[in-house]
Amino acid sequence: MAKQISKNKKTSSLLNSFTGNAFFHSSFQSLFLSLYQIFPNKIKHRVTDKKNMSATLDSEATVVEECRGVLHVYSDGSIVRSSRSSFSVPVNDDGTVLWKDVVFNSAHDLQLRLYKPAGSSGSKLPIFFYFHGGGFCIGSRTWPNCQNYCFQLASQLRVIVVSPDYRLAPENRLPHAIEDGFTAVKWLQAQAVSEEPDPWLSHVADFSRVFISGDSAGGNIAHHLAAGLGFGSPKLAPVRVRGYVLLAPFFGGTVRTKSEAEGPKDAFLNLELIDR
Repeated sequence: MAKQISKNKKTSSLLNSFTGNAFFHSSFQSLFLSLYQIFPNKIKHRVTDKKNMSATLDSEATVVEECRGVLHVYSDGSIVRSSRSSFSVPVNDDGTVLWKDVVFNSAHDLQLRLYKPAGSSGSKLPIFFYFHGGGFCIGSRTWPNCQNYCFQLASQLRVIVVSPDYRLAPENRLPHAIEDGFTAVKWLQAQAVSEEPDPWLSHVADFSRVFISGDSAGGNIAHHLAAGLGFGSPKLAPVRVRGYVLLAPFFGGTVRTKSEAEGPKDAFLNLELIDR
């Protein structure tokens, strides 16, 4: 296990290939809220890995919350993240789509992953943002399920895919994740007006045809971008957002929804896990 623990600052086939079913986003609402109820001011700054994890945690600390085996919250306020994905699937990189990582927010060491169809230098392609899900608590552009989804988007839709990471809870309270979404689209605007844009974009990107998408928590981020940027996204000129695609967006609340209450017990994330 490896990842940093930061200090709390007051704290369709393509879709199915990623989430499994529509219940994916719901359970994280309970986890996200309970973490702050348990540790409103107790999140510790810590760097740990599998080798020295037991030495760095308090000897009597116990796990009080865990999520998909990659996020563990301990009774002493420590948070341990795994560098591995919670989805054990192979990466289907057949070479028909090229990709690379770019830092878009150096202050928080946030990166995005760019994808484009191989051999696309002769035509201008639309730009398709994809924000991963995970209830604002887990997930990454590097997870294989996310990569496979973006490979399909780039190949089947013939678009340039932009897949940003964002700061995760509970180390980072909302609206940090949403702010990172805005920073990612502002990065694209900077590329559009730069005299020396990223060569991956300069000859193939159509900045006037941008679409923003996300699933679960990523769908929530896409919603806030739509509300904040407004019709035609005039603040992003010459970038123009033409549409938004929200896939099973994470809109949680204090009242149980019908899908939560009546969801099948054998669902990927069932009611028991939602309430936990």
